[in-house]
Parts: sequence; structure tokens; C-alpha cells
Amino acid sequence: MTEIFKRFSVLGAGAWGTALAMLLAGKGRDVSLWTHSAESAQSIARTGENRRLPGVRLNPGIRPTADLALAADADAVLIVVPAQSVRAVARTMREHVRTGTPLIICSKGIERGSLALLSDVVAAEVPDARVAVLSGPSFAADVVRGLPTAVTLAATDMALAESLTAAIGETHFRPYASDDIAGVETGGSVKNVLAIACGIVSGRSLGASAGAALIARGFAEMTRLGIALGGRAETLAGLSGLGDLVLTCTSAQSRNFALGADLGAGHGIDAALAARGAISEGAFTAEAVAGLAARHGIEMPICGAIHDIVSGASGVEEAIRQLLARPFRSEGL
Repeated sequence: MTEIFKRFSVLGAGAWGTALAMLLAGKGRDVSLWTHSAESAQSIARTGENRRLPGVRLNPGIRPTADLALAADADAVLIVVPAQSVRAVARTMREHVRTGTPLIICSKGIERGSLALLSDVVAAEVPDARVAVLSGPSFAADVVRGLPTAVTLAATDMALAESLTAAIGETHFRPYASDDIAGVETGGSVKNVLAIACGIVSGRSLGASAGAALIARGFAEMTRLGIALGGRAETLAGLSGLGDLVLTCTSAQSRNFALGADLGAGHGIDAALAARGAISEGAFTAEAVAGLAARHGIEMPICGAIHDIVSGASGVEEAIRQLLARPFRSEGL
């Protein structure tokens, strides 16, 4: 039986969180939009706009708040904070969220240090919640404009995934249900690291052929890791894997691609990160991906090169030279 979800909370008032709040409010849902800053919440309420999505008038049904206890009181909660902040937010909200409330992770990344997928982070911090993941090729600006978008919504309980897709989906925003949380999360995390690599190719003017090769070989790395973490190859070949990889690796709208382009053009990592108006998740996820590759004995040379660059262990030119000097091999995964 399909569950009914009417009251939603979106935790995180960045561009993507705001776009999802707009989507839900447009469906007539009761929506709270949480931001950690009371000043930001007041500004959004007063102006009806969010500087993270300039020029967009927010649906008046969206209620900005900085009160996490209030935001946690909903039929379903979307977590859209930066990946490295997910644990802290989940820990703070756990005493306020009702038992069995679906917590839908819309952040993309892997926790540094623990090397845990965000679904495992949330499950550990809020053990009574039902965890789901929303991921796929989607720019906030496209969703707000009502442009056609398709994503994957995964939950261990397929019935929950299907109920949530019915509650969230629209004619222009099509979530596809899945029960492969590990596969969906791996795709959404690794593609950000690979987007930095593709940005470097662009910024270094290495050509379209190099960009295409990098996407293909990067996809092989993504698939290796996804399978090692319990995901399925067909999930990685779908919207949340290959689909998101293609989008993020081919558009300057991607924050991670833009970061890579700056690096390829000769900017240092500190200057390139400081110039960003929003977080480039791939710069943080690269460390975790490299750690997981080492833990599972998986070859991920492209992701490893990006980790070396963003950590300062290697320069762009040296990383490119080392990748091109790798021995010839067969093409399989």
C-alpha cells in the first residue's frame, strides 16, 4: 500500500535544497526549508528569495526556519546539507524526528575519516529512521525552471522507494525507484571526483578525445568501487551513475567541473577552492574514494590522481604525466 506523505522538511537551503523545496511546494506539499543561520532564514522569509538561486521567487508555501526541532517534525525529511556535515545534522535532529520517518539523503559524497556512505552515517545516528537516497543528473536551475529531469530514488524497502517517488515525482521531475542504495550513493559520490578531472582536461585544453576517454575510464573506476561496496553494475550504468557522470563531466554549470577547469588553467588548489561560491564536494570526496580504493584493493588511478592534486601531493602536470605513463592493458573493468 502506498504511504501518504504531505508534510516535508528540506534540511539545507543551498541551491539544490531550495530547488527541491520549490518542487514539493509546487505539488501542494507542506514544506519547511531549514538553514543553520537564523539570519538567512529571516532574509529568505522577508524577501521571498534565496541568494543561492538568484532571480527565483520562492513559492509562498515554503516556510524558512533555523529551528531544527521544528524542521524534523515532518512526514519525510530531505537531507541536502554538505556531505561532510551530514553526521552532525543527523545527530542533532535525532531526538526530534519521529520513529520511522523516512530520511532522504540528497547530498552526494562519502564521509572522510570513517569512509562511510552517507546512508550508513544517517542509519548510525538515527537508528529508528528509514533511510532513502535521491541522486541523479540534476541541476537546481533546471528543476526550478521545470525542465525535464530524471533521477533515482533508492531505499532498502522497495515499497518505501515507490511511495516516495509517487510523493515527490512530477511530470518534469521523474524519480525511478531502486533498492540499491550502495550503487546509487557510489555513483553520486565518485562522479564529483571525476568531474574535477574532466574540468582539468578542459582547462588544460587537452581536447575532446581526452575528455571522452576520461569519462569512459572513470566510469570503469566508479563501477569497480560500486560493486565492491555492494552495489549493482546496472545501477552504476543508470541515472545515478553514468547519467550523473555525463552531466557533471560535460558542463561548466558543475561546481566540480569548474574547480577542475581552474586547476587545469594553472590556479592553485587553495585559490581555486576559495574562489568557489559553493562547496565542490569532489574535493573532499577524493580523499575518501582513495581510502576506499586502498581498503578494497581496487585500481582507481584517475580518482587517485585527483586526490593527489587536491591534497597538494602532486601538481596537475605531474599527475597527467603519471596517468599517461601507466602500462598498456586490456580494457575490461
